[in-house]
Parts: sequence; C-alpha cells; structure tokens
Amino acid sequence: MKKENWQLDTKYLALVDDILSNEQFKKLDNYIQHHNSTRMMHCISVSYASYQIAEKLHLDVKSIARAGLLHDLFYYDWRETKFNLGSHAFMHPRIAVRNAEKITSLNEKEKDIILKHMWGFTLARPKYAESYIVSFVDDYEAVSEYCKSLMKKPLVKKILRR
Repeated sequence: MKKENWQLDTKYLALVDDILSNEQFKKLDNYIQHHNSTRMMHCISVSYASYQIAEKLHLDVKSIARAGLLHDLFYYDWRETKFNLGSHAFMHPRIAVRNAEKITSLNEKEKDIILKHMWGFTLARPKYAESYIVSFVDDYEAVSEYCKSLMKKPLVKKILRR
C-alpha cells in the first residue's frame, strides 16, 4: 500500500501522532463524510493541507495541524441527525470541541479553529489566520470529495465522454 504524503512527513506526524493514534479519533473512520471519504480521512486531508499552507506562511503549524484533525470530531451521521437548538453547521463545531477536550488539551487558537471552521455558514467570525485557513480548506475538501464521487456516476461519465 502506497503511503500518502502526510504519512511521510515526519514534522507533521510529530505534531499530531498522539491524535492519530487515539482510539476516539480512529472511530471517525466508521463515518462517511462526503460520499466517498470517511470523516477520519476528511479530517486528515483538511489538517495536512492547512498545515502545508501555514508552514509556507510561517503561521502556527502545530495549532492548525491539531485543530484541523479535530474539527469534525463528532460521532453521528450529519445527514440524518437533527437538532432542536440549531443546524448541524452550528452545532457540530461545539460538539467537536467538547469531544476534542476529552482526548487532548486545546489552546485558545485551536478552540477558535474548531469552533469557527464553519464560518460562512455561521456568523461567528474567526479570530486567527489559521482559523480562516481551516475554514477555507474544509470547504475546498468537501467540494472536492463530493465532485470525486459525482465523477464516478454513470450519467456523468457518459456526459463527459461526449
């Protein structure tokens, strides 16, 4: 099995290995996030892409890598679970922070990254550049994951062949 880029990046792994090896985090592999990706793989993609951007911009790579992994740390199917207090977009960041605090300590920037990663869908504006990055990367990854699944559909393949 070919290793992914993030699996070969020792600096990245040194920052997040405790989370990647945590049993609560690994449970995310049991949930489909955006059609063809598990929630765990989605979180890794968001974390690693955000980490790479932060590294280039000389930002806080540790906070962005760790919070990127934890931004969707919830254990339900978001397509089926409904909340009385608000939408999934509003609720799941708060649930993710609460779950993340059970497996690791979070600094203020990490909390902001997780809580504000749905900025645009929610009104809570991020305080940090790292929070904006995770929000944008999360949106990009969600669209990318959805489009990859769309490209596998027979009708779309037929249309693209024309």
